[in-house]
Amino acid sequence: MRVVRAFRIPITAIITALALSGCMRTTGPVAVAPQGDLDQMAYGQPNIPPPQAVAAEPGGGAIGALRSAFASAPRAASAPAVVAAPVAYVDPAPVRYDPAYHLDAGDKLRVVVYGQEGLTNTYAVSAGGSITMPLIGSVPARGRTTAGLAAEISAKLRAGFIREPSVAVEIETYRPFFILGEVAAPGQYPYVPNMTVESAVAIAGGFSPRARRDSVTVTHTDAAGTARFIVPPGSPISPGDTVLVSERWF
Repeated sequence: MRVVRAFRIPITAIITALALSGCMRTTGPVAVAPQGDLDQMAYGQPNIPPPQAVAAEPGGGAIGALRSAFASAPRAASAPAVVAAPVAYVDPAPVRYDPAYHLDAGDKLRVVVYGQEGLTNTYAVSAGGSITMPLIGSVPARGRTTAGLAAEISAKLRAGFIREPSVAVEIETYRPFFILGEVAAPGQYPYVPNMTVESAVAIAGGFSPRARRDSVTVTHTDAAGTARFIVPPGSPISPGDTVLVSERWF
């Protein structure tokens, strides 16, 4: 009996020590630092709220504390990363004169004859398609480019008037365009370079309530003749064109 009692005291002390060590290993509340905005900006990760501090389950030790923390942590829905599309900035092209433009009645031209102030002036292309200048009289202009007209004027001046004439021709005002049909103010308007059907309608006061807005009819006349085209509102027009805005049926 004395031997048994002698061993009973150490065993009881060992069990008590183990129990106390288990309590000492029990993990306390766990706190997680929130994720900063710099991480989100650098790595593109969503800023998910951190799980709150959770006390360990009694007797569960560290594993029980982790289970409780994961069970109470909010589940973040997986969202696709949003990537901003690249934006291209394009400067608008400057308005440039078209050297292949063919002159016609209604165009106003600035003719410069260097060293000859009496010949330098503004001339309008008449209904007959010509301009009239001092010394040389009528010069055909219809269907010509400005370069071709300058060469014709130089040739006429060289034939008995000026030994070596230097002539330049530029368009001062284009011939007008016409707009008819379902617009607020149909009529004749000055042409502006790079004009489209939309800008022509805007100059005429906009569409009427009954206008068909998806397409218009443009009548164009050139050296090949007269032709009509059904085009969308963004299509370009030329000087002298006629734009017809039709009425919609519904």
